Amino acid sequence: MNDFEGKMAVVTGGGTGMGRELVRQLAAVGCHVAMCDVNPDHMAETEELALSETTHTVRVTSHICDVADEVDVIAFRDQLQIRHQIEHVDLVFNNAGIAGGGSFVTDEDRMAWEKTFDVCWYGVYYGSRTFLPLLIRSDEGHLVNTSSINGFWATVGPETPHTAYCAAKFAVKGFTEALNVDLQLNAPHVTAHVVMPGHIGTSISLNSTTAHGGPNLERIRKNLAERGAEVDQMSDSDLTELVNMQGQRFRDEAPTTAAQAAETILNALQDNRWRILVGDDAIVIDELVREDPEAAYEPQFRQRILDRGHLNFLIGR
Repeated sequence: MNDFEGKMAVVTGGGTGMGRELVRQLAAVGCHVAMCDVNPDHMAETEELALSETTHTVRVTSHICDVADEVDVIAFRDQLQIRHQIEHVDLVFNNAGIAGGGSFVTDEDRMAWEKTFDVCWYGVYYGSRTFLPLLIRSDEGHLVNTSSINGFWATVGPETPHTAYCAAKFAVKGFTEALNVDLQLNAPHVTAHVVMPGHIGTSISLNSTTAHGGPNLERIRKNLAERGAEVDQMSDSDLTELVNMQGQRFRDEAPTTAAQAAETILNALQDNRWRILVGDDAIVIDELVREDPEAAYEPQFRQRILDRGHLNFLIGR
């Protein structure tokens, strides 16, 4: 897609992070945007930023939607068609996601695991199924699904199982690649793009804690104790503050900002690239996994990543 001006885009998870930056950057070049999120205050901030920064006459609308609920996603589609008075859309960014649901083996509470999987996988599935007919009505459609480096490398560190998130992101990557073959046969004017970010400076950690109803303090105590931390003297408020500080560090110490990530994604669309690695860390890890997939989960593999100067925050602890 050479030019976004005058186009109509849909962005899920537009309240913060990469979603917010996609809305801002699209509006800045004259693209109309309908975004959804579960947090109306965050969307109001995004909308205000986007409209204040653009010199174009664009329409940016906000819609409350839980992307893990197909009824919500369908309602979002119907509302934006009415508010924007359109019969087609040109771009759909299935961007919304949360973290959580670590161990499939030891976590007795299935709710966090299934919520993470539902948002990260079914959010993409419902968004794709609901909006694809509107993309097909466009002259040139782009479906942009956010996977992760965890869509081809299923770990975040030597002591942290991450099964729900990784399983969902693998599903997103496989689905998007398979869908591209389907589209080439049946709707060749529509392209599906898979986005695989590395460590991006977003509030996903903080937002995920909220989405799961607060931190799992019992599990956090157990994990810290197993690593040798003295947690007996730590109150629940101390642990909650620690979780929030870690979430802030994840956002603020990332090697790639959310704005840089959004710019990378939009540049890839203009270059008509369907496979989009975001961040130098994503490029390096993709290269290393392809070189030696059998060793991808061995301790020496993590050291190879660290030796290349990446993911120190996540796996270098």
